[in-house]
Amino acid sequence: MRVVMGAQFCAAGGAKMRIFNSVSGASLCLPTTRIDIIRFVICKEKAMAASQPHGKNTAYWGVSWEEGYGYPQARKVGNEIYISGQFNHDEEGNLVAPAPLNSEGKPSDFSSIGEQMRASYDNIAKLLALYGATLDDVVEETLYVLDMDAAFAVVGDVRKAAYRTERPQCASNIIGVSRLAQRSQLIEIVCKAVIGSRAD
Repeated sequence: MRVVMGAQFCAAGGAKMRIFNSVSGASLCLPTTRIDIIRFVICKEKAMAASQPHGKNTAYWGVSWEEGYGYPQARKVGNEIYISGQFNHDEEGNLVAPAPLNSEGKPSDFSSIGEQMRASYDNIAKLLALYGATLDDVVEETLYVLDMDAAFAVVGDVRKAAYRTERPQCASNIIGVSRLAQRSQLIEIVCKAVIGSRAD
């Protein structure tokens, strides 16, 4: 899946691609010349979308901290999907709406927590989509936040927009913490989804 996505991206960037069909019937796009292989690799590295390079049961973003810490972003077991803590980064690993830091390296302003929260839910939705699931399949979530007051000021509206309903049908926990992985990070969301559990 990752290779096909990368190939489609590179084709638009000028690399000549050839489509191969596997025994299973899946199509695979590959570069046809040495220079196109180089273009393919460069473009593939730029297109850091959620992917499943080690099999259909695990998913990764391709960001540096996955290698450093040693973990997948999601894991599917049966019809259950476990999503590791998602936070405010884009598909290239750049932080979205990072909080400003004071002289001690701690967040000095929590006003961007809503935007960070939206980015976190966006990442969750993209990971779930790899398994054919959506936020409607989420049965439990836990939000870890640096500032509870700032979180409660926006969490209701952000969650309702993410789940597209006035009353999201998943169990939810919100926990205050003193520090998250990135210094300018204000929130992280962990969740579990069960495919086929969508509430009526």
